[in-house]
Parts: sequence; C-alpha cells; structure tokens
Amino acid sequence: MGTISPGQVDVLMPGLRRLTAPNAGMMTGPGTNSYLIGTSEVAVIDPGPAIDSHIDALVAAAPGPIRWILCTHTHHDHSPAASLLAERTGAKLYGMPAPEHGMQDKTFKPHFILIDGDSVSGPDFELEAIHTPGHASNHLCYLWRETGILFTGDHIMAGSTVVIGPPDGNMYQYLKSLEKLKSHPLEQLAPAHGELLPQPMAVIDWLIGHRLKREAKVLERLGQVDEADLHTLVRSVYDDVQPVLHPVAERSLLAHLEKLEQEGHVLRIDERWQVGRAGRGRA
Repeated sequence: MGTISPGQVDVLMPGLRRLTAPNAGMMTGPGTNSYLIGTSEVAVIDPGPAIDSHIDALVAAAPGPIRWILCTHTHHDHSPAASLLAERTGAKLYGMPAPEHGMQDKTFKPHFILIDGDSVSGPDFELEAIHTPGHASNHLCYLWRETGILFTGDHIMAGSTVVIGPPDGNMYQYLKSLEKLKSHPLEQLAPAHGELLPQPMAVIDWLIGHRLKREAKVLERLGQVDEADLHTLVRSVYDDVQPVLHPVAERSLLAHLEKLEQEGHVLRIDERWQVGRAGRGRA
C-alpha cells in the first residue's frame, strides 16, 4: 500500500478503497481518510472536508454508484463534503446530527439518524454502528462484520492520541467507549487519519493505559502544589510534549480534570484545581 498520499486511491482489500483528502496538518496528519466500501454499490465513510477536488476524486474512485454516505462525527474535517457528495450522487446520509457544543458542522443533516447497534447494508457488506462518545458526543464507529474491520473515525488514530476537548469531548465517556469496543470481533482498525492498525485489542489496551498514566500524572503533579490553573498545570503534566502543542494539550488536560472532578479526586475553585479528598490516596 505504501505511504498515504492525498488523492491516491489505495485498494486495501477487495471491496475496500481508501482516498485521503488534501487537508494534511498538525491535527489531521496526512489528511482525512475517506473509505469506499462495496463493488456494485458503494458506501462512503467520512467524505471529509468540502474540497471540490476530493469530492470529484471520490466519485471517480467508486467502482459503482455511491448509495450511502456515513459520517463518524461532525467535526469539520469529516462531514462537510457529505451534503455536496449526496447532491452529486443521490446517496442518502447516515450518522448523528451535530451537537450543540464545540466546532461542529451544522450542514450535516442525516436522512437516517443512527443509534448504537443500527446497521447499514449493501449487496456485499453490512456495517454496524457503534456509538463511541468521547472525542465527540455524536461519534460513531462502523464495524464491517464480515471482515472484522472497524472504521474508527477519530476515536482511534494512527501515530497519535486524539484530543478530547470539553464541553462536547468527555474523557470518562472516551475510556468507556474504548472498553466497549473490546466486546466486538475486531481484526483491523481503519482510522480516519493514518494507516490501518493491526492487533486492535493491543492498540485499545495501550490507549487506555496511556490515558490512565496521564491521569495519574495529573494527580501527582497537582498534589505537589496547593492549587494550579490549567495553563500552569499543562506545562508540568505535558512536559513530554513540545510547548507549541500545549494549547491543544490543555483541552485534553481539562477533560482529564473534569473526569477526576466527577469521581471526587480533584476540586475546581474559580478555574483553579486542587486534589480532593478522594484523590489524596492516589496522588
């Protein structure tokens, strides 16, 4: 398959193609992966940003008519092309509508709102929707059961951990959603950013362990001071991350703190944080 290159159609297996949008960047890696599933009739997962050349390329890459367009969530690098591609092809839109909070794509208006356990079927595939809130409250992963391939959107990325940004992002829900995936028969992970990931259970266990280690570090560093604001605390908790990324890291740090606050381990007083009674035994 080689290195991901925007505009290049990668045939990952019979009936599965990947086309990466030309929106590479710090938050998107090589770009947003759009997946085309099926042969005689095609489903597209995450058509990506509203870039005309990418929409043209999706139409050209499809081996048959595009009938279904599914979005994992409504961040602006995933769903804005959906309505435009639907206008071109007559396909129906599937997913969850945009939530109130966060920078969401309000143009995505699904014809069919999916909930956990719903399925979308074509002549040679069946996709099961798995609700995985955390990165976004309306986030869905899609499991192609016949192959064991899970299309993870931004719930799991290749080469990086995802940002969990409150108020729509929620660290408690994110960890619960990761655990939830372990009950499904997974063979490979197909993320919206980066290459296919083998050994799904090992990937999921690593992500859970990484987040819990970061959480322990939050309590440890907060326990070394009486109190701290978010801007001060991020420099200590994310001292292994380049300072240029600290503004982004602050969003995930807030998500960690809100989870710990929910569990009684930390207290928030006027946007300053301190270890709570339940957290003193863990720090």
